[in-house]
Amino acid sequence: MDQDQGLSGPTGSQTAPVGATAYSGSDIPAGMDSDTVRLHQLGYAQELRRGMGSFSNFAVSFSIISILTGGITTYYLGMDAGGPLVITIGWFIVGALVLMVGMGMAEICSAYPTAGGLYYWSAKLATKNKAAWSWTCGWFNLVGQVAITASIDYGMAVYVSFIVSLYVSSFHSNVHWILVFYGVILALHGLLNTFRVKLVSLLADVSVWWHLIGTVIIVGALFIIPSHHQSLSFLFHSENLTGWTGPFAGFYAFAIGLLLAQYTLTGYDASAHMTEETHQAAVEAPKSIVRAIYVSIIAAFVLNVAMTLAIQGGAKDYSALALNGNIAGGQLFVDAISGAGGKLLVIIATVAMFFCGLASVTANSRMIYAFSRDGAVPGHKLWHRLHPSSRTPVNAVWLAVVVAFILGLPSLYQRGGYSVAFFAIVSIGTVGLYVAYGIPIFLRLRAGSSFVPGPWSLGKWGKPVGWIAVIWVLIITLLFFAPAFYPWDTAADFNWAGPLFVAVMAAVYLWWKVSAHKWFTGPRVQGTEAELEEVEEEYAEGIVPPE
Repeated sequence: MDQDQGLSGPTGSQTAPVGATAYSGSDIPAGMDSDTVRLHQLGYAQELRRGMGSFSNFAVSFSIISILTGGITTYYLGMDAGGPLVITIGWFIVGALVLMVGMGMAEICSAYPTAGGLYYWSAKLATKNKAAWSWTCGWFNLVGQVAITASIDYGMAVYVSFIVSLYVSSFHSNVHWILVFYGVILALHGLLNTFRVKLVSLLADVSVWWHLIGTVIIVGALFIIPSHHQSLSFLFHSENLTGWTGPFAGFYAFAIGLLLAQYTLTGYDASAHMTEETHQAAVEAPKSIVRAIYVSIIAAFVLNVAMTLAIQGGAKDYSALALNGNIAGGQLFVDAISGAGGKLLVIIATVAMFFCGLASVTANSRMIYAFSRDGAVPGHKLWHRLHPSSRTPVNAVWLAVVVAFILGLPSLYQRGGYSVAFFAIVSIGTVGLYVAYGIPIFLRLRAGSSFVPGPWSLGKWGKPVGWIAVIWVLIITLLFFAPAFYPWDTAADFNWAGPLFVAVMAAVYLWWKVSAHKWFTGPRVQGTEAELEEVEEEYAEGIVPPE
């Protein structure tokens, strides 16, 4: 089977292989670069503005991974489940396996550099039922991205509330205040994403340096300033505060604790979703995916080791800190460094969370834009439209913001020191993304020699890397849906991630069976070569082409 079969035209008819419009060397039309040529081959016009270089593309994924977000807001989970041991070695266990997933995705991204990313790849790689695979992958990706956006910005809202309580003694943080801060943060991210991609690109570049320099400051401060540090042996201390007992309780707790690193190492598909705005995307986007992962692994390990060694007091204090939930990391800074120094570290981390959420909304909106371009999202004509001057998907940006806010509403129901909704959103987001990551990798394995790699290729290592990635996705899906805490004294003690995720995907499946299979035919070619160029000329003149 030709690897490019299966794209549908505007009326759902099968088209010729994508490579039929290929150019090479001097055959490239005047005024058209190789990125635009490849995008035409994939069936799309250059609607989005290409304003990103290699570093900016890497910056978006690195910012979404954000070790100063996941590594701090979910630090409590590692402390509760597995203790310092899982925090210390978990980054290398999870990191090595996540690299397999990232490399598997990077190879496919190089072959198909389009904003649709995962769902487009699935349609191209499936040998049959292309539309069904594309639909399933796309909705896993979309649900996962919205949930990740919600978890990032909700986690930041918790820290904003914490900061206010540090400076205003009369302020008492509660779920209502956190929800207000959450709405404001999402609105700011929506506003910033309505401007040209160059602003987002600039902020993404700033974000990288903020994360790197901020991590150095935090690590340095935690190593130098506190008068007391834990011994190095403490890094290998095992702990189980989950409530589970029995011969395998320690192992189970350790496995749950791996979710600290696993949740943090998400969102690097952003580099794929930004390919239509990146120069030399077939090479730079794959490199950015892999680079964002391994840089984050190293930096996160150093950060979390510094945090763990800076824990003040003994086991009793450790347990109390673990039960602080989302703000455990921030409380650790304040306990280790009194006065303005500890508060400064909390502020550095919180600003990093802001950059992380901004990048997540950016990637989420591009996914909505691309999926709507192919008619898969209700109201797709509205979400696919670009602003005539900025050429950014403004409507898609605000859809991402509003849906993320709705996901945060259940946070009003809280368990102990942290919201049960936060853990559920974290789980749904991570599983949704990783299932979406795993589907095209699995299909690439099934495609065999019919898959034609792009300029960034794994060669003979493609199959072993792919199978390791698929198996790991299956394992973490089970882990994230497993109950983390016991006993279940109230409904809030139960891990609702599994039931909620199954309910959402059941609805998507029913929608497919009842209606969508009749009209969703997978990624759709926007038109002939001449029609694609006409669309691009209209955008260049500031005209929004009619749907």
